[in-house]
Amino acid sequence: MMLWAAGCLSAQRTDSTQREVKEGWIVGAFPTLTYSNTLGFQFGACGNVFYYGDGTSYPDPLHKFSFEASHFTKGRSRFWLALDSKSLVPGWRVTLSTLYIMDPLYFFYGYNGAAEPYSEALNDELHYNIDRNIFQAFANFQRPLTEHMKVVGGVSFSNYRLRDYDGEQYGGNDTATLYRRYVADGLIGGEEERGGNVLEVRGGLVYDTRDIEAAPNSGFLLEAFLNPGFSPEHSYLKACLYFSQFLRIPLNLKPGDPVFAYRLGCVSTLTGDAPWYMQQSIPMLVPHTMLTEGFGSAKTIRGYYENRILCDGMLWGNFELRIKLVKFTLWNQYFYIAVNPFFDCGVITQSYRLDLQNAQDGWRDPVTSFGIGFKGAWNENFIVSAEMAHCTNRSLGSPFWIDLGVNYVF
Repeated sequence: MMLWAAGCLSAQRTDSTQREVKEGWIVGAFPTLTYSNTLGFQFGACGNVFYYGDGTSYPDPLHKFSFEASHFTKGRSRFWLALDSKSLVPGWRVTLSTLYIMDPLYFFYGYNGAAEPYSEALNDELHYNIDRNIFQAFANFQRPLTEHMKVVGGVSFSNYRLRDYDGEQYGGNDTATLYRRYVADGLIGGEEERGGNVLEVRGGLVYDTRDIEAAPNSGFLLEAFLNPGFSPEHSYLKACLYFSQFLRIPLNLKPGDPVFAYRLGCVSTLTGDAPWYMQQSIPMLVPHTMLTEGFGSAKTIRGYYENRILCDGMLWGNFELRIKLVKFTLWNQYFYIAVNPFFDCGVITQSYRLDLQNAQDGWRDPVTSFGIGFKGAWNENFIVSAEMAHCTNRSLGSPFWIDLGVNYVF
């Protein structure tokens, strides 16, 4: 659940085609109350500021500012400020973000998914926890080549600080964790044990025919880019390919036609050896959320423990039916409520340091989950989300997973 209040400096009208239009600024400030199995309850404040200009771009804004300052009951605190603008620099789309996350009980489940066995009893003893702090800043740029094709480039800087969690504060044995065993066995090198600095650059192409970005009714998005990374001790090159398509089902329903949406994603390491603490990062050009990490949890394969599958390469898919139940106007604002039954799946295509892991069989086994989500949308762009899922691989996730937050997963 998310509690919110908003202020508007905008006008509402319909154009010559009777299309709903918003103009000017819409400012939203949101006291937050969310929940996930992994992080617990979230308290704090977040917000979005949308600028639609004369309304020509609606429902996509010309500028979108996002911010958050929050704390989770299982320890995590995070601070975020971002800008996504199509008109700040003429002819360019600019996406800027900076964040700082303090996580005294970050989850680390080892490498290659099922190759590292999971124990519920050890989880209760904080065997899978470490203390992780992140500072990250990135800038991505897109410039049109044709009506739908864009060239993209960007750069990001990340600073990771890692250590044993505080056993005096949280209990358990902070020197007998999986993280500490990986260090002793050489699966985590001494130069990367405590984190470090990583510079990543990216470049590629985007082809985009979507009618709306936040929740498309039709069209597709293809993103293909290279993502090299550099740290004092490591260098690597990853290739990222994401394809999502949105197919309107013409039933002429009053709230809007249902949409079948799916995403296919592939991240592959072409060369080099990335630091272990970067393996959970899923590079994105225009992130839907503050931080996209996987594989597992709310942004890749729903129903699985956050970052349960760390590997060099992964292929995954999300498939869902988005059905609007009711659409209405309230306080001069547009709203709709929707449901989205979904199915997610994935498979490891490249292992990570498997030769050092003394791994068991099963790391190549496909992972699947299914569930249903509920959405509440405000002016097509701000979307409150509640999702429940069941994973079919018990050692990798929860039989009943729930996440309350914002936005569709793609």
